[in-house]
Amino acid sequence: MSGFSAELIDYLEGRITFEEFDRRRDERKTEDSEEFTEDESKPSTSAQAKANIEDGVSPGVQQAFASILGETVEAASSEEDSLSYIDDEDDRDYNVEKEEAVKGMTKKRKKRLRQGGKRGLKSKLKGEEEEEEDDDDNNMTVGDVFKLEMELNRENRKLMKGRRHGSKLPQALRGLMGEANIRYARGEKEDAILMCMEIIRQSPLAYEPSTLAMIYEDNQDMDSLQFGAYAAHLNPSDCEEWIRLAEMSVEQDNIRQAIICYSQSWPSFPAAIKYDPTNVRYLWELSLQMRLGEHKQCMDGYRKILSVLPLEDGEQFMQLSKDMAKSYYESNDLPSALSVVEEGLARHPGLVSDDFINMAAELYICSRQYKEALQVLVKFANVALIRAESQSESTALSQKDVGPEEQQKEGEEDSKSNTAEDTVAEDSCEILDVQVPDSVPVDLRAKLIVCLIHLNVFTPPEGLVSSLMEQSPEEIGDLYLDIAEAYLEQGRYTSALPLLSALVVSEKYDLAVVWLQHAECLKALGHMKEAAESYTKVVEMAPVHLEARLSLATVQQQLGRMDCALKALESMYDSDTLAQDSSAAQKELKLLLHRSTLLKTQGQMEDYLDTMITMISMLLKVAMQRAKVCVHSVTLAGQNHLRLVKVEDVLPEIADHESAYLDNMCKTNILSKEDWWQLLLSCLLGLCDLKRYEEVDLLVESAMEFYSFYDNKPRRKELEFFGLSSTILNQNYYKAYNYIRLMLIEDVDLPQFWNIFHQLTISSQHQRHHRFCLRLLLKHPDNHALCVLCGHNAMVSGSFKHALGQYVQALKTHPENPLHSLYVGLTFFHMASQKYVAKRHALVLQGFSFLWRYVELRGECQESMYNLGRALHQMGLTHLAIHYYQKALSLPAWKLDGISDDQVDLRREIVFNLSLIYQASGNMEVARQLIRTHCTV
Repeated sequence: MSGFSAELIDYLEGRITFEEFDRRRDERKTEDSEEFTEDESKPSTSAQAKANIEDGVSPGVQQAFASILGETVEAASSEEDSLSYIDDEDDRDYNVEKEEAVKGMTKKRKKRLRQGGKRGLKSKLKGEEEEEEDDDDNNMTVGDVFKLEMELNRENRKLMKGRRHGSKLPQALRGLMGEANIRYARGEKEDAILMCMEIIRQSPLAYEPSTLAMIYEDNQDMDSLQFGAYAAHLNPSDCEEWIRLAEMSVEQDNIRQAIICYSQSWPSFPAAIKYDPTNVRYLWELSLQMRLGEHKQCMDGYRKILSVLPLEDGEQFMQLSKDMAKSYYESNDLPSALSVVEEGLARHPGLVSDDFINMAAELYICSRQYKEALQVLVKFANVALIRAESQSESTALSQKDVGPEEQQKEGEEDSKSNTAEDTVAEDSCEILDVQVPDSVPVDLRAKLIVCLIHLNVFTPPEGLVSSLMEQSPEEIGDLYLDIAEAYLEQGRYTSALPLLSALVVSEKYDLAVVWLQHAECLKALGHMKEAAESYTKVVEMAPVHLEARLSLATVQQQLGRMDCALKALESMYDSDTLAQDSSAAQKELKLLLHRSTLLKTQGQMEDYLDTMITMISMLLKVAMQRAKVCVHSVTLAGQNHLRLVKVEDVLPEIADHESAYLDNMCKTNILSKEDWWQLLLSCLLGLCDLKRYEEVDLLVESAMEFYSFYDNKPRRKELEFFGLSSTILNQNYYKAYNYIRLMLIEDVDLPQFWNIFHQLTISSQHQRHHRFCLRLLLKHPDNHALCVLCGHNAMVSGSFKHALGQYVQALKTHPENPLHSLYVGLTFFHMASQKYVAKRHALVLQGFSFLWRYVELRGECQESMYNLGRALHQMGLTHLAIHYYQKALSLPAWKLDGISDDQVDLRREIVFNLSLIYQASGNMEVARQLIRTHCTV
């Protein structure tokens, strides 16, 4: 530490504070500046004079290039130059400065070359010296010298610009940093850490305390990477540090951070690849991107490498192109793969190998560019195509008889147009034969056959296919299959059948996919029995192959084997797989749909409904859980069938019904909502045909819980009608009342709803409809049917005054209706029949007055006479009642459309009431005679 200043030593040893150290340093600098000012005040003999310019070039430059060329230049002397200062090589100061400059330049160049930088000035000067030594005429003009001087200045600026790192560590802390490094070298790591922390505290933007990263790395501490990253960000031009951090990141499996570090170490990677094509570090970065799954970024990097690779590195270019094309092909990016392959074919045609040709042909075939694939095979595999004589060739033959001068004139006029026309004509000419060298591999031969087949050229490939089939399918079975698939796509089933037949009998290619192609070929040729056997083989090898099952069922149905067809359409998956796998659920739905169609055509309704319930339960899974409806299996006549049952203690499998509904929709989206609706209607009608009304009601209830059906108002209405009909037919009047009540709330003016409502209230024998009608009457006071119904309810419950009020209101609105007069008259009679009545006679008179009005409006008929006689009978006027009963008995019954005569005939009711009167009077003979005459069954 003897080279340090006194105040720095005192500060490092802790004798003074930092403020005292700063003050002493400023005082010392002031003293040094004063001494320097005194030295400058003395006269100087080295003032720089104006240089002599000759031909626009300074003497210094002339002297520099003279030394480069090995010549000597005499210094010009004049009166002005006598006072100027010119450096002499014998001058010691000049030599010292020159040596220091050379040493500094050499040191910086070595460092730059060690860090992988660009070629510098030294390489250019060396090349120019070699060229000048080989050239006999080394006379340089002034322009050449000026150009070289400008080049020197540019290179010098580039070098100096790259070396200007600029330390941000204050001068006062550099000694402390050096002491920290010394302590670290001695092994005193704790002291070194404290010193570095102090430097970071006082100068946080300085990168020199990166010693901390090395200390922590020696201690195997994870913080070493973080401190190294801080230092690298503060000194981003240190490429070696970035690379070291990248390697550490890879060791810690932090791939993304490693990629960032590698990217920082190459600000301009094309130059790195250009001067070092085998740059392993950049390729390592691309491999890291591939590990992260960043396929696009990796491929873009490889493309940039291809763009800067020189022509001399053709092997590396082709290998990289092949790898890129393979990667693009695996990611299903055929256009990008083709562009890479086409670039390789165009740039290095002499380095194209058989593997590269095979890959190019495969990519063109996958892209259905068969002409381009054929051109590649013709150009690079030496395949010769013998075509029919084109029009241009026949024209050329016909012009042999014409003079040479005329031919030359016509050729000059048509040279441009004939070039394009000949190309088109050559492609359109028919291919008669194909000549393939023996050296062409069998893979390329197969590609050639496939291209010709897709170009509708069938005769020339026959010989190639025959020679290909001489080889064992165990070795080249994949080529057999490619050619067979090409024949199948073109509809050449006869040509494809021998290839597929050879494959299915082999051991290596006894596969389901080959048997499927074989079955389809047989089916297209009309060999149904053989096709059924092949399809059965496919189903045995791949039980979950949907298309094979459907095709097998179709073939068996055409052969009349319905049982075999139904067996082929049996379920493929269990319930657990269907609940977890969406793809399996979709395949199962397609299979069940075909099975249901086949069962319905065969008239097997029970099995058909089992299939329909299975499908619909997959759609309404969540809805059935909310409705507490389950599908149970029951045994009937030795066979298992499905039934819908109501279960009260069912717990939902999934708490979130919304997410379960969305997941279920993903599994069943192979059918549209309209298709599902039609399937539901078909299932409901099928259940009604089998009189399974209770299951119809449960299925409707489940469908009402399904959002897609309930949100659609017309469909919701139709489901409500199904539910109402099923509950009435099932005599579940309590539930039917709930349906009709909802319908009346939405449409209170429809008479059909009121008729059904009356039937249900009569059959259900419940009184809960009274309050419903009263509440509805408050909302719709002008509704006639509701007014009469409320009057009936009041009459039945004994509220005669309330009933009278409702009937009178109905009579006011419809005075010509005879029933309203009847209702009012009967109400008066009921009021008069009560025990405690103040004006009984007045009530009776009013009642009779409304009854006679009823008779006038209705006319004298069996019904009116019977009602009048019944009223008199109720009041105890039996002698008058007998008269009207006998009169009603003599009148015929009404004839009503849609109702049988027995239902509207009142003779039995009349005779029964007459018999009661005669029995009460003691005339039993007449009562028996009436009963025997009119009431005998």
